[in-house]
Amino acid sequence: MARQLDYHTIRTIFARFRAHEAEPEGELEHVNAFTLLVAVALSAQATDAGVNKATRDLFKVADTPQKMLDLGEDRLIGYIKTIGLYRNKAKNVIKLSRILVDDYGGEVPSSRAALQSLPGVGRKTANVVLNMWWGQPAQAVDTHIFRVGNRTGIAPGKDVDAVERAIEDNIPAEFQRHAHHWLILHGRYICKARKPMCGVCPIEDLCPYEEKTT
Repeated sequence: MARQLDYHTIRTIFARFRAHEAEPEGELEHVNAFTLLVAVALSAQATDAGVNKATRDLFKVADTPQKMLDLGEDRLIGYIKTIGLYRNKAKNVIKLSRILVDDYGGEVPSSRAALQSLPGVGRKTANVVLNMWWGQPAQAVDTHIFRVGNRTGIAPGKDVDAVERAIEDNIPAEFQRHAHHWLILHGRYICKARKPMCGVCPIEDLCPYEEKTT
């Protein structure tokens, strides 16, 4: 775990990220807040590409909580059985759809506490929805962000909660809205787990990671 970078260096790093891609977007396909919530919930221990492949047909027939209830758990499984843990995820999607219909008028709530009260929705999922749909500066720390935060010293921490706090505390406010997408994309395509592509990294000169590749 690298030492925490100073404010000036972190600001320079995110200025470079912004210059490269000013409006980064998540890669999970969705058409509204509900389909985003479902897609993120399904993405646990699965790839975005795998989830998108399964949900393209699903969301054509079930893009609201009521339509998901009408579809039912067994038919839902037929759409998502290529995704890991699909049986448990199907149960949770049906349960959360029932809660949304009964308690929220079929709408997805915009508070972290309400989202986290839904079956199968943890803090990371809630933060993704808050950030991507409502534009809140919520930081969803996945394995990519955890790795990049610690390798670079942008947001070091021993667990995901510590990294989330470090992002909120140390990254300038002007970059908070897109911070987690910049970090995810950097970790997914450049700062990879086994073979980081340091030779093409836009922040290589600012990164203290010792095991750099050429």
